[in-house]
Amino acid sequence: MPPRQLDHSTASEPQAVPRGKPIIVGLYGIPGSGKSTLLKQLEQELGHEAFAFYDGSQVIDGTVPGGLKAFQAMGKQDQDHWRQRAISTIGKNCEDSRKVGVVAGHYILWSEKEAAGEIVCTQKDLASYTHILYLETRPEVVIGQRLGDLDKPRESATVNHLRRWQQQEKDQLRQLCREHDILFLPVSPHPTRVEKLSILTKVSMLLRDFQYHSEKYNTEYAETKLDEVLGASLGRPETVLVLDADKTLAAEDTGTLFWQMVSAEQTLRTLFGGPLRYSYTAFRQATLLYEEIANEWEYEGLCQAVAAKVTLHPELVSLLQKAADVKHVGVIVLTSGLRRVWEMVLKTANLSRNVTVIGGGRLVDGIVMTRAVKGALVSRLREHHQMHVWAFGDSPLDLDMLKAADQAIVVVGDEQTRSQSMETELTTAINNGLEARQVLLPSTVSPRLDITKIPLVNVTEKDFLESVLRRRSPRVLIAGDRTSAKLLMTPTRNADLAGPALRTAHRQIGWYLAAEFLTDVIGLEKYTMPHVLGHSVTGYRLAHERQTLIIALMRGGEPMAMGVNDAFPSASLAHAKHPDEMKPQNLHRSRTVILVDSVINTGKSVVEFVRHIREQYPSIVIVVIANVVQDQSILHGQLAQILDKDTKINLVALRLSKTKFTGSGSTDTGNRLFNTTHLD
Repeated sequence: MPPRQLDHSTASEPQAVPRGKPIIVGLYGIPGSGKSTLLKQLEQELGHEAFAFYDGSQVIDGTVPGGLKAFQAMGKQDQDHWRQRAISTIGKNCEDSRKVGVVAGHYILWSEKEAAGEIVCTQKDLASYTHILYLETRPEVVIGQRLGDLDKPRESATVNHLRRWQQQEKDQLRQLCREHDILFLPVSPHPTRVEKLSILTKVSMLLRDFQYHSEKYNTEYAETKLDEVLGASLGRPETVLVLDADKTLAAEDTGTLFWQMVSAEQTLRTLFGGPLRYSYTAFRQATLLYEEIANEWEYEGLCQAVAAKVTLHPELVSLLQKAADVKHVGVIVLTSGLRRVWEMVLKTANLSRNVTVIGGGRLVDGIVMTRAVKGALVSRLREHHQMHVWAFGDSPLDLDMLKAADQAIVVVGDEQTRSQSMETELTTAINNGLEARQVLLPSTVSPRLDITKIPLVNVTEKDFLESVLRRRSPRVLIAGDRTSAKLLMTPTRNADLAGPALRTAHRQIGWYLAAEFLTDVIGLEKYTMPHVLGHSVTGYRLAHERQTLIIALMRGGEPMAMGVNDAFPSASLAHAKHPDEMKPQNLHRSRTVILVDSVINTGKSVVEFVRHIREQYPSIVIVVIANVVQDQSILHGQLAQILDKDTKINLVALRLSKTKFTGSGSTDTGNRLFNTTHLD
């Protein structure tokens, strides 16, 4: 089959380089490797609309007074000065024109008569380049090209010398590029039996990729892929399980397995343990390493071999199988590793029809799954698509998505192989407000941190499965004809009851609706607490209770709000008569907001509060609680529309009424609650 082309047409491609540091690609290789010839071919192929092409020697010839001959007669210090002037000129031109610069240059000049070559690449070069492509022409071919290039007379050199020269350049450039945030890739001009792309085609594809692929583009393209997945594969689930892959779905690290198979086990460890750490550039460099080590067909075969060595955790397989049985739950794997490997693993487990993998590995994928991208995708699921998200991850790379999710599960593996840096970063995240639980896989491993800070959870137990798989709708819950509801509503309809007695009745209703219905809407979480006999036992509280804000809509909502607070004592309680009275700092640290009013008539006041919150915090879960709701308000009008469109808004009420409440005199609930009827 023909090789796939780099096609990212689903995301908009910029026509010019964004403002900021210009993209400048160094085209390196030993003299005679074909740099100048390739540069001319690229100029004809790509044109000048988005690219600018420079032969380093020609730029120096036009920059130095007296030209190249005067330059060659200078001492090293003066030559370095003019080399830096030349690359500065190129950088300025590219910045002004917003074009990608492609520069043919030298790294080392080395006569075979000398013990060591002279490095002619300057610090200014390293500060200017964003990418370096190294033309890896076979030394035997280089000799022939040097002899045939009559325009550039060069001294003779042996194959061994050229091979040593080439290897030294590659080794040093690879390290320097990582120290200076430059992407590096050797490219071979020699077609193989299975890959017949010319060097011109390969480098042209690479330059087009370098032209538009930035950290911002990477995130936007990943978001586009996510939207496509939701539209094509998952539909509109209410709940989405988002899982990391390596050391989460399985104990194995597929990247390590891949590089073991090509006898380069330390490749990724060296990359991510170096100056680039786990940055966007590091992940892009990892992609180029996979491009360097194998062509598309070889890569596919290696991925199959790696996939055969992976065993999924049976507990997670069971969870994913159960999720596949319900249409309202979707599953997405966000992998910082190799997308193809995990697609193969899931296919073997008969899960590929129900689980979508988003990730990279090759340039054609268009994505590198960084820590920030994982967090952005989970935030998009919650804020843009209004979905309830469970996130599962094992390492610091997963912390952004764990923090962005509604429910965070840390997967804890064997002490010898699990992330060593996770302990410290997880502690910091918890101290900054992350509420997470941990699952031990296998169950015999030791937990992370103190289980009172990050409680244990069993992903196969009934309560956990029900909390994951339950329906999130209907979003309007009415106690209605329940016998308990009839008892509670009676005092509120007794015209002889007012003041403290009526406030007590409303407070009891608030507690009842919170305990009976909100715990289903929002969910519970376990925590460890001391038992009266001295040992520890498991207790339950509202999920993210300490990040829950109860707002009493004044003044009628205050007594019921007090009852809600009785049910959830760790939640915060605030009062507001108008939306702008809600303090931004309180909303900012909240995951759930409970708006409490005694009566909802048209729903206008509640809608104003909801819109005020949504404009600033699109991912907050909002629950509206009321004693009585006029039935037409949830069938027609603004409140009905919001309840229909926003999946993160729920309404809970004791009863519905067909009566339209005018709210005056003795019929006004606020007057009755506070004995102010005679003051009205």
